[in-house]
Amino acid sequence: MPSVPSPVSPPDSLVIRPVVNKRHIQTFITLPRHLYAGMDGYFAPLDMEQNDLLNPRKSAVFRHARIRYFLAWRGKTPVGRIAAIVDHRALEHWGEAVGSFGALDCVPEQAIVSALIKAAQAWLVQQGMQTMRGPVTLSGNGESGQMIEGQDQAPMVGMPWHPKALGGMIEAAGLHKTEDLLSYRLDLDEHTEEKFRVPGDLKIGEGRLGAISVARLSKKEVASQGEVLRQLYNDAWEEKYNFVPLQDYEMQAMIAQLKLVLKPEHYVQIDQDGVPVAMALVVPNVFDIAGDLNGSPSPLGWVRLASRLLQHRFESARVILLGVTRRLHNTMLGALLPSLAIAELLRRRHSLPYRWVELGWIQESDTRMKNLAEAIVPQPYKRHRLYEISLLTDSKE
Repeated sequence: MPSVPSPVSPPDSLVIRPVVNKRHIQTFITLPRHLYAGMDGYFAPLDMEQNDLLNPRKSAVFRHARIRYFLAWRGKTPVGRIAAIVDHRALEHWGEAVGSFGALDCVPEQAIVSALIKAAQAWLVQQGMQTMRGPVTLSGNGESGQMIEGQDQAPMVGMPWHPKALGGMIEAAGLHKTEDLLSYRLDLDEHTEEKFRVPGDLKIGEGRLGAISVARLSKKEVASQGEVLRQLYNDAWEEKYNFVPLQDYEMQAMIAQLKLVLKPEHYVQIDQDGVPVAMALVVPNVFDIAGDLNGSPSPLGWVRLASRLLQHRFESARVILLGVTRRLHNTMLGALLPSLAIAELLRRRHSLPYRWVELGWIQESDTRMKNLAEAIVPQPYKRHRLYEISLLTDSKE
């Protein structure tokens, strides 16, 4: 691929075009690793992982969303990308004409950022949207937010990386912050369990928690349990900002993508009288075994990746889908359940190889979960940001 031009290139040579063929879809999918190559802190995700996320023939999101991709070009060189998204499940859930943008990656130059955002806005206006929100890739259940802080920290699966300058450029293009998504790094050692104590030293299955139990699953059951996990996740997260109900086929796709790395220890399901009421899922960090392969491994690289995968040579993981059923929100038990889930994960650390885990993301406005995380880890180590802009002015022009 041609080298990325210097930001001093004449702005009048910039052209934004919709993606209309398979070749440009592949350009869209792989563009970040060319744009950001050599930048401090950037590690390219695997092309096959991004293909599952963004290719219309593979991504489950396209079953319920209309999505238009745009590429920014300077001559024959792509210098940026953006997706404009109309998610019909989101529209049904929110009851508002809110479209999304996502996959915003480009040379950190204001002219490019502004032009890409305007292209997404114009398309969403044509689709009847009144507000644009994002970034999400390609839904709130996928990669979310623009990285604001933490560019120099270790990369994590499912969390996007962006140059520091892009956040300010998004705001300069007219968008305003609506929510920050916080991630916390929890180092695991022999003292971790001592530092984290469940309030009152309560134990599952004893005393006041006598009706509470932890479901024990085999590896086969982890895959079949996906529907239980999906229903509990949708129930627990329904009132969160930017939440979109996770569809059954999306959960099936996620489980299929993770089945090679999932172990029974990765899934915590807490039941009350046999009914699921809380859950957490731990996902091994694929960057631990693929971060040095530059996204597109050579034949030898694939051999290395397979060997590392078979040996489960992961050092870190991400805790996702941590949630509690809505009927227990604002109750003492509901407030306690996230602590019990994390405590259960910490007890399992002896059978897993991880040296640290990421708790995230947590919405900055979610005081309860934020306080729980900061009782263990004083401050977030990464911050991603969501933005909005009204499209009503554009629609009248």
